[in-house]
Amino acid sequence: MTNDDPTAIIRIARENGEAEVAAPLDLGARVRDLRKAKQWTLEQAANQAGLARSTLSKIENGQMSPTYEALKKLAVGLDISVPQLFTAPSKGQINGRLSVTKNDETSVQMTTTYEHELLAESLTRKKMLPYRARIRARDMSDFDGWIRHDGEEFLYVLTGVVKLYTEFYEAIELRRGDSAYYDATMGHNVVSVSQDDATILWVTSLT
Repeated sequence: MTNDDPTAIIRIARENGEAEVAAPLDLGARVRDLRKAKQWTLEQAANQAGLARSTLSKIENGQMSPTYEALKKLAVGLDISVPQLFTAPSKGQINGRLSVTKNDETSVQMTTTYEHELLAESLTRKKMLPYRARIRARDMSDFDGWIRHDGEEFLYVLTGVVKLYTEFYEAIELRRGDSAYYDATMGHNVVSVSQDDATILWVTSLT
């Protein structure tokens, strides 16, 4: 497959549902779930939090927005921190996931500057996209401007020597075993300064 867009691999992953975008948290439903997890009635939970039963009922049903003082009382009553009121529980069905990619089982995405080998393809709704890349570019002129996309990125040099160019920093030469972590919304390009194509491991966040 040939594609001249270096960000296509990330765009395709997002379009295929690799990244799971969290829906806005329903505070009322979250409080109700926490109460039911303790097997408390509205009356019991309200007493624990020092709130009126009617107030707690309105919060759970989305009929009122609690003040910060009420949130603190709720957190104390439920024996959690205030931030935990706004943090959805982790989904049990994704615990223990595993994907093994054999060296000869990767699929390749070609661009004029990079050759990407996708890793962990069998997992859907990933929060990061790992791939091995062969760096074909030798000069900044090989790119049609900066590459930039949402998320953060980690780069680890596997073989050869590369030069990482970013729009806010001086170019950095990286050798085998060197790594860099950067904001991917910042313009960035990587070129090989080895005689042969360098190879790197790239991990891009999808959320």
